[in-house]
Amino acid sequence: MERRTFLRGAVVGSSAAAFGGTLMRGAAYAAPAQPGPGPYGALGAADANGIMLPAGFTSRVIARSGQNVAGTGYTWHNAPDGGACFADGTGWIYVSNSEINPGGGASAVKFDPSGTITGAYRILSGTRQNCAGGRTPWNTWLSCEEVSLGYVYETDPYGVNAAVQRPALGRFKHEAAAADPVRRVIYLTEDETDGCFYRFVPTTWGNLSSGTLQVLKAGTATSGTFTWATVPDRDGSPTATRNQVSGAKRFSGGEGCHYANDTVWFTTKGDNRVWQLNLATSTYELAYDDSLVSGGGAPLTGVDNVTSSSYGDLYVAEDGGSMDICVITPDDVVAPFLRVTGQSSSEITGPAFSPAGNRLYFSSQRGTTGSSSGGITYEVTGPFRV
Repeated sequence: MERRTFLRGAVVGSSAAAFGGTLMRGAAYAAPAQPGPGPYGALGAADANGIMLPAGFTSRVIARSGQNVAGTGYTWHNAPDGGACFADGTGWIYVSNSEINPGGGASAVKFDPSGTITGAYRILSGTRQNCAGGRTPWNTWLSCEEVSLGYVYETDPYGVNAAVQRPALGRFKHEAAAADPVRRVIYLTEDETDGCFYRFVPTTWGNLSSGTLQVLKAGTATSGTFTWATVPDRDGSPTATRNQVSGAKRFSGGEGCHYANDTVWFTTKGDNRVWQLNLATSTYELAYDDSLVSGGGAPLTGVDNVTSSSYGDLYVAEDGGSMDICVITPDDVVAPFLRVTGQSSSEITGPAFSPAGNRLYFSSQRGTTGSSSGGITYEVTGPFRV
């Protein structure tokens, strides 16, 4: 892959994300990312929060499950998972799912321009195992239920409007969502060992109450061309959505999903891969595969949630592995950006950048206890490339 032709711009807030580029050289597919030196140098010793970071970066704890968010009377939810940031005047909001069943839902933390927490509140309740999701260009958070026949809920990060169930996006074991404002569709991953990759085409862009659910069709190879086919019954009963269209491509445990600049990236945990759809050419390929790493061990395993910086670096969180967030650079180098120590029974979830791009939020879902009640949500501040 060659990603030198980035459109660099804001990733969060009201601006469109910018991550991607020209990845094809004629008809040839380029090799997946390989290990190398990270853009910020080696990881230092663990700090007081148990986080190993490059020089110049610092961490702080934002919230702990079962405890009040600092300066508020709001108790943070258990098992924090997928997340996103939203601009809020001169400050911002970080939204986080709760992957418990029953209960689930999502919460938000509000920050002023200096990064001080000014509020925290619930934006979704009474759902099931809300894993990942995705932000929309109209500043809502799509919270996805990772259960059989699960729903997608559209929520208000600002806490004003009630959450709305969106059955038109299909009923299956949802994981993540990513909005494409160019094609005016929502991409969706499915967390099944033989899952599929979907897109939802709304009847009216900005309104998810009606539309068409489609599934990606392609061959069995790790690169090639793809098409879309309509799923006849988006309710998934009695026949699961993934089994309704002949030729639908199977993926081993769909996880995180991210769109920018005519490209969609998504991860599959069953084979530790980062897939890439080149939307302008209707082709797909591997951005990363731990079995294709040369010259030693793979730096990225247990692939899960994914986001990007405004510079064009892709950040992939690990479920297990070394408890790293790894960076894949525009030069196709993969390296650890941070490592959470002393929490081997947890997973990293919810990476998202603040609107200015200088703060990265994420959670350790089960923290030091290995229990969903031990979740910890962090902020890392430093000289991120923008």
